[in-house]
Amino acid sequence: MIRRFLSQWFDRTTLLSMHLPAITIGFGLGATAVVIPAMTKDLGEGVLATMMVFILQQLGTAIAPIPTGFLLDRIGRRKILLAGPLLIALSSLLIVRVIVIDGSIIEIMVYRFFAGIGEQMWMLSRLTVIADTSGAQQRGKQITSMFGVQQIGTLTGPIVGGAASVAIGLWVPFAIHGVIVVLGVLPSFFVVKETLQRTPAANGATAAPRQGLSRKDLLMPPIPFVFAAQFLANVTRGGIFGGGVIVTYASFGFGMNELEIGTLRSFMAFAGIPITFTAGYVMDRYGRKFTIVPGLMLSGLAMSFLALTNYLDVDKAVFVVAFVAVHLAVSLISGNMQTLGTDVAPAHARGAFFGVSRLVAQTGSLSSPSSFALLITFSTFTVAFSLLAATAFAAGLVVFFGIPETLKKEAPAPANSAAEKPGS
Repeated sequence: MIRRFLSQWFDRTTLLSMHLPAITIGFGLGATAVVIPAMTKDLGEGVLATMMVFILQQLGTAIAPIPTGFLLDRIGRRKILLAGPLLIALSSLLIVRVIVIDGSIIEIMVYRFFAGIGEQMWMLSRLTVIADTSGAQQRGKQITSMFGVQQIGTLTGPIVGGAASVAIGLWVPFAIHGVIVVLGVLPSFFVVKETLQRTPAANGATAAPRQGLSRKDLLMPPIPFVFAAQFLANVTRGGIFGGGVIVTYASFGFGMNELEIGTLRSFMAFAGIPITFTAGYVMDRYGRKFTIVPGLMLSGLAMSFLALTNYLDVDKAVFVVAFVAVHLAVSLISGNMQTLGTDVAPAHARGAFFGVSRLVAQTGSLSSPSSFALLITFSTFTVAFSLLAATAFAAGLVVFFGIPETLKKEAPAPANSAAEKPGS
């Protein structure tokens, strides 16, 4: 029974092509995010420069979806899936060079920008492959398992990155990131097959299926509400997943070093794994809204708690409680919005649709550190976290009132005549 349960989540191809790269990418993101505040301080920069490093990475994820979606439908899924991690690795290795030669913060921002593009290329291609190959009652588990196993990388990444940077140097987490991402994607060159369905052309050759994501497709209910929910939810959680908001607040608001932040992030990644996997099971069994709405409301409450930690000028111990609360809340909605997108994607132009969908979502993610940086520059951390709380509550209301349940359960296979007529 346990083996049958696990087989719903894992198989050899999925482990090698989806889970292994997810673990290495998650590890690298966790290992490098916790040292960015210390790195910018080491270069003589302050909180605004720190936020700009995170913002440029999110900008890369925001501009990548549309061209990536077009390429997915034009040249296929496999090439993009393999190229994305390699771009991430190259970006981190170039940052090693900048740190070693005491280069400029501008160079680091540029390389993180390209890392964001690579991250989105891999994410978008994986979502498209899942939509190509999975039924409605497997998508939730497939997508949340991808995010769940990425948490395994995130679990070890922050503490390893923090310890290595303190013991050896700030360049080490970026070097580790580049190497393990390359190693993680290598099996995909051998096991990933192209899933883009091609139709016969007039001369007997093959051609890509009809390209044509239309305005009508994008306005078909409930797609506008799905886009609105994706944008608002990612404003809230973008700075948590990417680390920019929460890591910067911990460093500049409470004076925590990279090892302390890394240890906390690792602990919360460990705690979030079962929550993310359970959310996937619940979505496929009972419906998407059963986890999305509670998760968004809890995220709003947790962000409100963070706002209070600054307003009330609490000590570090209370902040740690808020840190735990916000990570547990966003673990419940990890992968949920992507599952919602796969449910409503038009089959004739999935790549292009996911390009638009991810553009909307990543624009929200970009807005998270951008609005945060603006508000803490001209106002306070309290106001900044209050905005992130408000967008979570708004997203929950959009999903609850504006989006009907998108899980369409597949009909069971008809029973054979012998089963219908005992004794026949």
